Amino acid sequence: MLSPLLELTSINQRIPPEDLLNDWGQLTRTLARIPTRNEYKIQGSYSPGVFDRNFGPWSSIPEIFRKFALDKSEWSDVLALLPAPISLPSPHPPVNSSLVSTRPTQMTRSPRLADRPTYGDPIDFRGLRHEPVNEDGVVFLFGMVARELGYLVEAVQAGFPDCEAKRQIALGKWQRVRIEFEFESRNFVEHGHPVDGCDIIVCWRHNWSDCPGSVEVVELASVIRSLPRSDE
Repeated sequence: MLSPLLELTSINQRIPPEDLLNDWGQLTRTLARIPTRNEYKIQGSYSPGVFDRNFGPWSSIPEIFRKFALDKSEWSDVLALLPAPISLPSPHPPVNSSLVSTRPTQMTRSPRLADRPTYGDPIDFRGLRHEPVNEDGVVFLFGMVARELGYLVEAVQAGFPDCEAKRQIALGKWQRVRIEFEFESRNFVEHGHPVDGCDIIVCWRHNWSDCPGSVEVVELASVIRSLPRSDE
């Protein structure tokens, strides 16, 4: 016969979303920065998978927490640690008929020169001056931050999956993971990779809306916002 304590804890009860966000906020306060998924897995009170089921991609949690804590003064210090919200331009901006402008209504695009490379937007993240524009740039950037994210790279290869690594899952405990690098997460489908062939997609931008829950996605564009811009 089970003890009352075991009977209670064996029930798979749903965790209220506010409890998850409170715990995420407490760890953010302790670290004085946004925790990575792996840091929360080690130091948080709940599984990151519970966050995925409640809120979607890990990169969306800071903005969800902002909306949750905006009118709560006790979270003002944590809100100050979050990146500024992204303001999207209105698709139909109001027209002020009293102003006359000779500027073109659309951005003027200069012709691309075929004899030189194309760069992403400037980011000045440590030794990387511009955003990645392809999968090679994702591999390079991941190599810069892998240790901070809790990974030890064992091998990188040309075939699928691209990388074998070990990831810290608890103090003194590591586990082997298979990683596939993509510039955008939806490239995984376009390249015809089997979902059961890797554990983690590391990409610059996560835009695969139907990504199955069995595959974890590490979006570097979001991850590096919580890391120091200089390694000095």
